[in-house]
Amino acid sequence: MARHGHLPSVFLLIFSLSLIQSALVHSKTLKRDVKALNEIKASLGWRVVYAWVGDDPCGDGDLPPWSGVTCSTQGDYRVVTELEVYAVSIVGPFPTAVTNLLDLTRLDLHNNKLTGPLPSQIGRLKRLKILNVRWNKLQDVIPPEIGELKQLTHLYLSFNNFKGEIPKELANLPELRYLHLHENHFIGRIPPELGSLQYLRHLDVGNNRLVGTIRELIRIEGCFPVLRNLYLNNNYLTGGIPAQLANLTNLEILYLSYNKMTGVIPYSIAHIPKLTYLYLDHNQFSGRIPDAFYKHPFLKEMYIEENTFRPGVKPIGLHKVLELSDADFLV
Repeated sequence: MARHGHLPSVFLLIFSLSLIQSALVHSKTLKRDVKALNEIKASLGWRVVYAWVGDDPCGDGDLPPWSGVTCSTQGDYRVVTELEVYAVSIVGPFPTAVTNLLDLTRLDLHNNKLTGPLPSQIGRLKRLKILNVRWNKLQDVIPPEIGELKQLTHLYLSFNNFKGEIPKELANLPELRYLHLHENHFIGRIPPELGSLQYLRHLDVGNNRLVGTIRELIRIEGCFPVLRNLYLNNNYLTGGIPAQLANLTNLEILYLSYNKMTGVIPYSIAHIPKLTYLYLDHNQFSGRIPDAFYKHPFLKEMYIEENTFRPGVKPIGLHKVLELSDADFLV
């Protein structure tokens, strides 16, 4: 008898689930998103369009959602939350209609042939968490409106033709974890305001035309509290490595190659607890390598060639620091 008492609740659960499923199937896609995706469809090449069948990007009847389009249900409507159209040779300007997809959390257009600027309207995508447009031919300056994407955690702008200064508005992105600006034409100094980003783990500004010093970059008290990877290579940075850099205790990769840096290597850097890769080559560093580096428990690789280290220090490339002492470099 007790077992039969559960039957109404089971039927109620099944009935509720069927109602939810029916709502999902029959909910309509928000007209704003349908209009935006069809505008994008009209502007893209055949490689994308052939897989985008029908008028509804979220699917309609027997037609599946468009390839690379992810939708979710909000109330009585479906909205587009992710757009991933990469490595399909899209040619032409950044599709501005994308900025009408106000519920986007992920936008991935990397490895295409997009040209022109990143539109200022990008700031409308308030829910965006991941923006990936690397490996395109985008140009002009980064619009300051990028700082309005308060939920952004991953920003990939590498391998484009962006120019001008790195906007300090990037420091207005409180959730940012990964910032990739590698291989562009950025000039000026790296904004020290980036040091206020409490969750930033990876900063890559390599292969640009940046100037300034590391001391300027880390001048904010308690800056870069969780930074693991710092790529400053292939720029025009000057000055030395400040001892205060050791305050970035989470650093694992420090990449300073191909700059115009000078001075001795501070002893304190050898005491960054998890430092694993250190690239100092092709600068104007002098003095000798502190012995503490050869006793570091995690350091695996260190590049030191093409510097002005003291006579007797051979400018080798890669060495396993745990297997060598400084005496090994003496003639």
